[in-house]
Amino acid sequence: MTDSFAELPEGPKICYREDGPADGVPLVLIAGLGLDLTSWPQRMIDGFTGRGFRVLRFDNRDAGRSDRVKAPNPGKLRQLLAKPLPGAYDLGDMAADTVGLLDHLGIDTAHLVGMSMGGMIAQTVAARNPERVLSLTSIFSTTGHRRVGQPARSTLLRMARRPARTVEESVTGHLAMMGHLGSARYPLDKDVESAWATGLWERAGGRRARSGIARQIGAIQASGDRTAELRRITCPTLVVHGDTDRMVHLSGGRATADAVRGARFVEIAGMGHHIAPDLVDRLVELTAELALEPTGEHR
Repeated sequence: MTDSFAELPEGPKICYREDGPADGVPLVLIAGLGLDLTSWPQRMIDGFTGRGFRVLRFDNRDAGRSDRVKAPNPGKLRQLLAKPLPGAYDLGDMAADTVGLLDHLGIDTAHLVGMSMGGMIAQTVAARNPERVLSLTSIFSTTGHRRVGQPARSTLLRMARRPARTVEESVTGHLAMMGHLGSARYPLDKDVESAWATGLWERAGGRRARSGIARQIGAIQASGDRTAELRRITCPTLVVHGDTDRMVHLSGGRATADAVRGARFVEIAGMGHHIAPDLVDRLVELTAELALEPTGEHR
């Protein structure tokens, strides 16, 4: 549970943690918009390490304890119109951070698992660095095409609300958003979510915790439609999506699977935009099936 830091030669300082056997096959977890490395359920990490994986998770730039980019935030109007600021970083830069961290740790190849924006980053790594990726699992993510994977209007309205100014506001706001993004079939654990939101606030230094979300949104928008690039992915690929997702519409997952040759698409009825406790074991099993040979040996 110890945070470590990597000074990337051509990028920000990245905070990361490692779990599992040091000689295990690396499996990298890439978090979503505004989330940090603690957003991955501990039970999920334990599921992967219990199967022998060396699990690497990290804070994306502009999140958690990783560096904040010294650049202005795009305003609400720019975000609404999907017009990022000139010179804004994009998903390619965030993918380069991922590869840079692998280089820092001397990891040549790894399995990638990304959720939401993290899925977009993982897709980009797999498309641009095929020799580094053993498999790709993309969870409730999308291609960047404007006609698929769009948030519900109710979700956009919630995202436009004033940022929290205290830890209490942050916890209350997080629970409200997760209540909106979750589902009745796969309920969230409010105690776990409250503890996570408190920890996020404290790890990142209070109001700084959410200061980079607008720039991360800008990175997604600056990357545009990545469908053509996704066709370059050659590794075994799994795409998982829920049919009640209000943040990334189900069409985004379907479009991702259609773009990646040979991808397996798993639609989970009743799943929202949240890795709920009752979904963890299934997601671990699906990913492990992709990453393991029938004999049980790692690829």
